[in-house]
Amino acid sequence: MQTFQELWQLLTGPDGELRGIVYTTLRLCLTSTVLSAALGIPGGAALGLYRFPGRKFLVRICRTLMGLPPVLAGLAAFFLLSRSGPLGQYKLLYSVGAMVTAQIMLGVPIAAGLTQSVIASSAEAIRETAYGIGLRRCRLLGRTLHECRKSFVSIVCLTFGQCLSEVGAAQICGGNIAGKTRVMTTAIVLETNMGDFKMAGALGILLLLISFGIMALGAWGVRADE
Repeated sequence: MQTFQELWQLLTGPDGELRGIVYTTLRLCLTSTVLSAALGIPGGAALGLYRFPGRKFLVRICRTLMGLPPVLAGLAAFFLLSRSGPLGQYKLLYSVGAMVTAQIMLGVPIAAGLTQSVIASSAEAIRETAYGIGLRRCRLLGRTLHECRKSFVSIVCLTFGQCLSEVGAAQICGGNIAGKTRVMTTAIVLETNMGDFKMAGALGILLLLISFGIMALGAWGVRADE
């Protein structure tokens, strides 16, 4: 109980450091999740629904990247955005934008791979129904996405969980700069290394509460759609 009281005091007290960390974390994770879902879900649906040359190879690549270590995604984004990299002219390194780029590399394969699995399991039934009612091929993808919309809520929540929990990519691309790119996971690592276990524990509890809240919101959305 004392830990929760101290956490509440940190959130509501005059020192806005913790509030800034929480805001940056939510901003980063929500942006990364929305962009990852916007790119990954339609792409995964196309892989699960359509047949074309090279499809199996793309599915294997997607499933391989679902297990991409966050530090490798952060390293790839670092090289891409560094001064000597192809996008170095935009000076995004050590910013929230750089962290979003790295997390998209992690989130898109997860969203696409899970969507492909969901669509593939019901693709034949959806295709036969669509052709039976005279649905054009160009509208088949949209209809499929609508039929599987409940599964997509879980996919989005899992993608958000990945973005919320990872630390390697955020550390490499963001630099854990106070007031700018410090998020909850990198702050936990920092406070632990400094020996401030009380602050690290408070951040950990808050991280779990945010994760629980997002998952509960997703579950409520599924029930509301029934």
